[in-house]
Amino acid sequence: MSAALLPKPQMRGLLAKRMKFHLLGAFLVSMGAATLFKFGVAEPRKKAYEEFYKHHDPMKDFEAMKAAGVFESAPPK
Repeated sequence: MSAALLPKPQMRGLLAKRMKFHLLGAFLVSMGAATLFKFGVAEPRKKAYEEFYKHHDPMKDFEAMKAAGVFESAPPK
């Protein structure tokens, strides 16, 4: 009697059935992680670099480093 109450286990195609589910889940999780990284890390970093280089004067930095004695080939004035 107890055998009739339990459903028969699926023996064929179980791996393929589970693989479809896990591949879909892995794809969705990876796309979500990529989207979070793009908008949470990459875009703010791009904006920060853009803002920095908008007002950046490389000659002013060079002169400040030269005055501090960072460069051996360019003696400070």
